[in-house]
Amino acid sequence: MTTAHRRPFGQNYAFVVAGAIFLALLAAAALRAAPGVLMLPLEKAFGWDRASISLAAAIGIFLYGLTGPFAAALMNSFGLRRTVTLALLLMALSTGLSAFMTTSWQYVATWGVLAGLGSGAVAMVLGATVVNRWFVARRGLMLGLLTASTATGSLIFLPGMAFIAEHGGWKPVVITIAAVCLALAPLTWLLIPERPADVGLKPFGAPEDYEAPPPINAGGALAYAFQALGRAARTRTFWLLFLGFFICGLTTNGLIGVHMIAFCGDRGMPEVRAAGLLALMGLFDLFGTTASGWLTDRYDSRKLLFVYYVLRGLSLIYLPFSDFSVVSLSAFAVFYGLDWIATVPPTVCLATEAFGDRDGPIVFGWIAAGHQLGAATAAIGAGAIRASQGQYVEAFIIAGTAGLVAGVASLMIRRAVPRPAMA
Repeated sequence: MTTAHRRPFGQNYAFVVAGAIFLALLAAAALRAAPGVLMLPLEKAFGWDRASISLAAAIGIFLYGLTGPFAAALMNSFGLRRTVTLALLLMALSTGLSAFMTTSWQYVATWGVLAGLGSGAVAMVLGATVVNRWFVARRGLMLGLLTASTATGSLIFLPGMAFIAEHGGWKPVVITIAAVCLALAPLTWLLIPERPADVGLKPFGAPEDYEAPPPINAGGALAYAFQALGRAARTRTFWLLFLGFFICGLTTNGLIGVHMIAFCGDRGMPEVRAAGLLALMGLFDLFGTTASGWLTDRYDSRKLLFVYYVLRGLSLIYLPFSDFSVVSLSAFAVFYGLDWIATVPPTVCLATEAFGDRDGPIVFGWIAAGHQLGAATAAIGAGAIRASQGQYVEAFIIAGTAGLVAGVASLMIRRAVPRPAMA
């Protein structure tokens, strides 16, 4: 390894890599949140019904999740840097092309299929892969921080996107997202080495005798993704984590992320103000999920998941029956934001414990696919309930009850290895 390939800051360069990944995750999350902002403007511009618009969001969410395990395998074979850069370029291309759409099938093709595939490679599995590759110490904390970006990006940019949509229509929103993704592609290529060893480093906190897991053969990425699934699917832990994450997606991205602005609109709240509530959730998610990572380094992940899911379920059941005052909605936004995806660090911890450093990120990719399957179910299901019932009340009650089920399921997980002592 030549000196020219080395990077500044020594072992601390891991935090530079984490920072670049954080920005990429922010952009991908903002892309996945945009359909919630675009729903009403597209309805007005083209006359498409809400169920048709929700279909594109549901397909995008589903492919976003389904891509995860294959993206994790590609990062281990084709290369992390190549995978992320190409995914950002695909996101820029797909959203840019949507500026020329005139029919709903084109919206499905660009924002549903192409953007879903691209953003699926820049998602929770990316955070898990980078943390496992670049960190040995403080894995929970760093995973919490990177995970927070997936919700923070979804939420904190919503007021800006809603403002742009309100004053300029839907087209400036998609052009802005395309430009951001295009700008980030070369940045990630320059800042992210493939592995610590490629720049003469070990992962942050690694002992002197640390040996990285061997990479997957480039031609076997697809097969390995299914092999890892086959090994994991024979365990009870996988299915309980999959169920919990299915419900996690059902209660966050699919319901709140896609339908909250429209739900608030039904109650007479302007789009920008409703988007502001989601931005408040995003702000507190940054604290909540980072704190969850810190807690995961110290406490039983199963008990943390139980608390997160049960509190989330109760809050969703409460929301439709609240008075929708500024105080009650702000309190909900703060509370829900703290819990938005706090479930990710303990879920990744349990997956890594059960399936190891090499299989763990790929198995988590399959678990994350369950998350997006749940989100897609809620995105299209809540839209169908709203179309048939004229309200969202039933959707919130169903999602809240599911949250209680996920809490109980989390306690049924068996720990694979004894909890390591806290460093």
